Amino acid sequence: MKYINAAEVLPKELLDEILNYVNGELLYIPVSRDKQKWGERSGSREYYKKRNSKIINQYKNGVSITEIAKEYCLSYDSVRKIVQG
Repeated sequence: MKYINAAEVLPKELLDEILNYVNGELLYIPVSRDKQKWGERSGSREYYKKRNSKIINQYKNGVSITEIAKEYCLSYDSVRKIVQG
């Protein structure tokens, strides 16, 4: 966690109000509640969801786990977890 001097980032009025409650003490400000889940911003989450759906469909259509692993450059165990998942 990186510490930032509040005087450098907060408006003076807000800083004065905060000082009424915690004068000179360390104050933790949590991340906002609307934090995105892993991969939502970059699109990775959607990419892996689509890929895993394709893997599951291939497996259901009779393609072996070994063949799927080779096609997607995944380990046998990774594919097994996806299809059992």
